[in-house]
Amino acid sequence: MTESDEEGIADLPPSAKLVYKVLEYNGPLTQKGIVQESMLSARTVRYALERLDEIGVIEEDVYFADARQNLYEITDEVVEPEAAVSD
Repeated sequence: MTESDEEGIADLPPSAKLVYKVLEYNGPLTQKGIVQESMLSARTVRYALERLDEIGVIEEDVYFADARQNLYEITDEVVEPEAAVSD
C-alpha cells in the first residue's frame, strides 16, 4: 500500500476502514462474506465498498461459483520496473 492509499483510507468512514481490514485479513470475499465477517449491514458494506473503489484500493471481479455475486479484494501494489538503459 502506498502512502497516498494510506492517506485516502484515513479519510474514510469507520465502516470502510473495517471492510478494508476484513479484506486484508481474510483475502478475497463476496459482499455476503464481508457482511458475515464484519457484522455490518449489507447496505453499509455496499457503501463502504463504493468508497474503497473510489480511491482505488480494492478491485471487483466475477465470483465464478455464483455469477450473481462479485468478489472483492485489495489491489496489489503496482511496482514499476526500472527503465532499461540502452547504450
